[in-house]
Amino acid sequence: MEQDLDTLSFEAGLRELEAIVGKLESGDTPLEEAIRLYERGSALRRKCAERLDAAQARIEAIRTGGDGTPAGVEPFLAG
Repeated sequence: MEQDLDTLSFEAGLRELEAIVGKLESGDTPLEEAIRLYERGSALRRKCAERLDAAQARIEAIRTGGDGTPAGVEPFLAG
């Protein structure tokens, strides 16, 4: 039984996605099952990407003053 995407942890979602990719790459999956797995994998990929984006938005970088002491925080900017 598949767990609801909203209650699935990032780590569990990633493990399930890796398992799905393995099954699809094996080439032994019947077509109907492959389609179902692909749809589930696509939904898992979207959910994991959303969770990563949300986590990145919550990360803050510590700013330091001229003397090296913490002076505050600012949003993390990737890139």
